[in-house]
Amino acid sequence: RWQPKVQQLIEKLTDKLSNHTITVKTSRVTQPKEFNLTVPKPRAIPPPSPAPLPVLPKRQPVPPSIYKPPKERKQLEEIKTKNIQKAKVSVFLAPFICFKFLYRIISAVLVLWSQIPCEQYLEAVWESALTQYFEELRKQAQDLIDNIPIKLNTAAILREGALYQRKLEEELKRIENLQQGAGDPSEFLEWQKQMRGKDLEEQLAEIECRRLQGKLSYEEAVLAHQNVIQENKKKADLLREEKAELMHLCAEKRLEEQKEMKELVEQVMEGHKNVKQVKAKIQEYKQQIVQQVCEESEELLRQALEEKEDQNRKRYELIQQIRAIESTPSIRHKFVDLTETGGHGLFGEMSIVELRERLALLKEAQKAAEEEKRNQIIHEKQAKEQLILDKLDQISQFRAELGRAAALKQEEKKKSQSGERSMKDERILNLQKKIVEKTMERKKQAGLL
Repeated sequence: RWQPKVQQLIEKLTDKLSNHTITVKTSRVTQPKEFNLTVPKPRAIPPPSPAPLPVLPKRQPVPPSIYKPPKERKQLEEIKTKNIQKAKVSVFLAPFICFKFLYRIISAVLVLWSQIPCEQYLEAVWESALTQYFEELRKQAQDLIDNIPIKLNTAAILREGALYQRKLEEELKRIENLQQGAGDPSEFLEWQKQMRGKDLEEQLAEIECRRLQGKLSYEEAVLAHQNVIQENKKKADLLREEKAELMHLCAEKRLEEQKEMKELVEQVMEGHKNVKQVKAKIQEYKQQIVQQVCEESEELLRQALEEKEDQNRKRYELIQQIRAIESTPSIRHKFVDLTETGGHGLFGEMSIVELRERLALLKEAQKAAEEEKRNQIIHEKQAKEQLILDKLDQISQFRAELGRAAALKQEEKKKSQSGERSMKDERILNLQKKIVEKTMERKKQAGLL
């Protein structure tokens, strides 16, 4: 492998010994070449200045009311503080105000001293006086709550107006039916109300029964759990005995397994003796595979080099063609006449001057349409405001009438109300007795455990 270089060294040494002149190869001097720079393109004539862009109108600034809290919140807080102060004053003056009723109580006691026992009558009168006083306080608080100003938006006004209009139509329809001879459904509604009250009482009783049944099932579950604990204790004792027997069997089985393992180890030691011969065969096989892979890799490298050379040759030819195309001169000056068409042969083709004129006409037509639409919106807004004002007047009238009707209904309800005590169902009493028995049994069972 090193023989060519060694031969060169021997020849040089022999030349020196024989005093031969050695010709020194002179290196070629690099000659500079001019760069193949591209010729600068001539500057085109600048196009005419475009039309000035339309200036957009200035946007309205954000109103400062957005960043401030609403007035209604401040009013509500003031009313709240006033109500708290009034409540403190009323609590402080409650004993003094109750003395107003003291004279009435004493006079009533003196009048009916002989008819009713004193203690019972005093309790009844005292309760009635206190209820009257607290009823007055409740009315004052309700008046303060009702007088809170509430700002309605347009949707709320229209919605409430539609509701009252629908109620008015229903009332007129009912009156027409009454005039034509239809019956008044008030008796049926009263009966329906009573039946619904009975159904509600039955539902409440059923709910109470379910609650008590759940409690009873809980007590039964606790008793069953205690019984399961006792059974588990018995099963645990049996499992301990079985475990001891299994441990004895496992010890015998381990001794047998140890004997089997010793025999297996002896067999493995015999097998290790033949491993060296197998390793030698594997080494020879691997060497053959490596030699084949080296030959294949050399062939692949040679093919890759040939493909790379072909690719570089094609690139060089393509670059030569591109440079030849770039060297050809091209005329890039083009004068534009705005009054001429493009000459593309399209329908509706026009020049730039005609296009600008048409755009100006379209802008004027658009401005006229916007002005007309603006006037229409103003008229619609005025009509809507008038409609909202009419709805507000109608809503205020309806509210006043509904308030008077609610006050009359409340008075009638107070007169018709009477204290009724709800009686317990027999099922509830039976369930309660069963629950007491189960709890006593559970406690006894827990003591035994």
